[in-house]
Amino acid sequence: MKLGIDIVGDIASLLDAEAKAGEKAVSTAMRIAGTGLKDAWRAQITGAGLGARLARTIRSEAYPKGLPSLNAAALVWSKAPVIIGAHDTGPLIRSKNGFWLAISLPAAGKSLRGGRITPGEWERRRGLRLRFVYRRTGPSLLVAESRLNTKGQAVVSRSKTGRGKVTAPIFLLVPQVKLPKRLDLARDADRALDGVPGLIVANWVEGRL
Repeated sequence: MKLGIDIVGDIASLLDAEAKAGEKAVSTAMRIAGTGLKDAWRAQITGAGLGARLARTIRSEAYPKGLPSLNAAALVWSKAPVIIGAHDTGPLIRSKNGFWLAISLPAAGKSLRGGRITPGEWERRRGLRLRFVYRRTGPSLLVAESRLNTKGQAVVSRSKTGRGKVTAPIFLLVPQVKLPKRLDLARDADRALDGVPGLIVANWVEGRL
């Protein structure tokens, strides 16, 4: 029995077309994988209650830009890596100077920059002095002699009789705090990586049809 092979067309052209199909397939697969991982991380962040603003810091980009390549890659990153990393690892946070971490309470209100307010900013804005209260069996406090407004925030009391004036806890003071781990970014990254070979094959086959 004799077997024969007939090559239809120029073999060099066929190999070149196959290489181009492979470059396109790999580039497309990496772009899809990167976009999918970005969407998965954003969904995980909003699902953890961390807000859409933080979720939008997740970005993705495929390389090389606008050029198909068998060595194509995708990069997914955050423009707020410190915050994202903290929620991903659940670190133990200590004060830089070895003293206390001040955790704002509802009576403190919010910072003008957004997020938590510091004791120094609070005193400047409210025109009140904070007083340290040591507690042996729980977190110590920073308190202020003030009144609470309709939002439950401590403000200067204008009453000459002292009516409505209270000693309001403004900050809790703790030596350290353990952030809960609220994200698992590696899980989604592993899933995206596992799906790359299938994406390459699917796009390679589709490109030849």
